[in-house]
Amino acid sequence: MNLPPIIAVDFDGCLCTNEWPEIGEPNFSAINELIKRRRNGAKVILWTCRTGEMLMDAVNFCRDYGLRFDAVNENLPEVVAQFGGNTRKIFANEYWDDRAVVCCAR
Repeated sequence: MNLPPIIAVDFDGCLCTNEWPEIGEPNFSAINELIKRRRNGAKVILWTCRTGEMLMDAVNFCRDYGLRFDAVNENLPEVVAQFGGNTRKIFANEYWDDRAVVCCAR
């Protein structure tokens, strides 16, 4: 089974300025790039520490700017099926996070 490109993206500091616990200003370059990539077949997972109402606020914030997610804080169903179960780690080809360090070769 061939999976499409999968992007796991953080919310605070990536899709908006980091104003935790509030929601900061939108990062339109990241939001628009994800909308474009999703339109071209990529799957996008919101990958954040937010939970409960604060998580729903983040999802709704993104939706208001036209960004929808294929999953939120969980693996895609097709990934679970391919690997025969779910894991705590989100499987993706790209991880977008404001605190990331690039440390691995592709």
